[in-house]
Amino acid sequence: MNERAIRSLTPRLSATHSLFRSFTLSLFTTMLPHLFKLMWNKKRTHMLLIVEILASFLVLFGVTSLIIFNLRNYQEPIGFDYQNVWTLNFNARDQPDSTVGDVMQRVKERILTYPQVESATLFGSNAPYSMNMSNGNVSHGNASILSNHYRSDLDMTKTLNVPVLEGRWFNKSDESADVRTMVINTPLKEALFGDESPLGKQITFGGPGDKHKKEDYFTVIGVIGNFKTQGEYMTNAPGLFQLNKGEARAYNRTVLLKVKPGTDASFEARLTKDLGMLTKDWTLEVSYMENQRQSTHNITLVPVTIFLIISGFLLINVALGLFGVLNVSITKRRSEIGLRRALGATGNGISKQFVGEIWVLATFGLLIGLLFAVQFPLMNVFDLESGVYVTAIVVSIVVIYLIVTLCALFPSRQAAEVQPAIALHEE
Repeated sequence: MNERAIRSLTPRLSATHSLFRSFTLSLFTTMLPHLFKLMWNKKRTHMLLIVEILASFLVLFGVTSLIIFNLRNYQEPIGFDYQNVWTLNFNARDQPDSTVGDVMQRVKERILTYPQVESATLFGSNAPYSMNMSNGNVSHGNASILSNHYRSDLDMTKTLNVPVLEGRWFNKSDESADVRTMVINTPLKEALFGDESPLGKQITFGGPGDKHKKEDYFTVIGVIGNFKTQGEYMTNAPGLFQLNKGEARAYNRTVLLKVKPGTDASFEARLTKDLGMLTKDWTLEVSYMENQRQSTHNITLVPVTIFLIISGFLLINVALGLFGVLNVSITKRRSEIGLRRALGATGNGISKQFVGEIWVLATFGLLIGLLFAVQFPLMNVFDLESGVYVTAIVVSIVVIYLIVTLCALFPSRQAAEVQPAIALHEE
């Protein structure tokens, strides 16, 4: 665009800006106060609709918070591989605890003899996608936090392809009875050590004010990233890992094995038969981690789906109510509309008035809803980040205004098409 064209457009842009500024000033100084006064005088008539908007906003706020929370979690990687990983859960029944650890070690050694198996690891009862949890407070100095506890062996990082970000994973030197070491994940590192390196420092089970024994102290030897055992929708919670050894081996009755791609059910049948002979009266349950992951996702998404249906039902009711209110209002106010048109009001002006009235009606409901919604980030309800609630509030407000605007467009256009002569003649 040349300089002459720019100069010719400058007066037009200036006039457009002045018109927009005068319209905005008129809207906030004249139209909105008039609309608020008009709708406030009819608050009893519109009370049911205001309550519906309030209920819709609160339900939509809850659904949006849940969706945003899950989306944020889903964007974070789980930190391990689940493809081609099988989970073997053993029930030792009446087997003495003192012998369970030895039997499980023989089971692992037997599993590794199959050419279809790439790697295997012994794990505690809270293996990935098991729906079991084991946690407790841990502390370092004056810092303390609730952390998940996991028990595994030397081959976990190989079997689940878990990268070690700092330090190292357990090795043979950690199997000695007098060595107390642990590996932590990034959230636990950030909670207890901040930006400092945790390697070589000690973590204690329990709170800072508890009385601790010597065996309660563990030295950090490594840091891994995420480890979300309940899948992508799980919060990336603090976690620590201890090595299977001593009496603790009796609690590890789960084997995670990584098989080669293409391994079919025929190998599963052979495997369960051979291990059944090795473990005698034990019961064995085999599951595929990919299927466990899908089941966990379904459990997470069920409440979201239910709330979405409830929210959609309420929003449809609000939309139908708005249509009804506007249609009745247009019928009752035809003489008013005709008089305004006779005095020079344009069709767009009439349409904007009806849309503005619906906005004011929605604002009454939203203001009440905001009084409840803002309590969630202020009081840290459900221990979620404030950003989740704030984003949900903004999204819910935008959605409500968008819906009421779309519902008001057709009736408002009907009002704009009312001819002054016909309306006054009918009156």
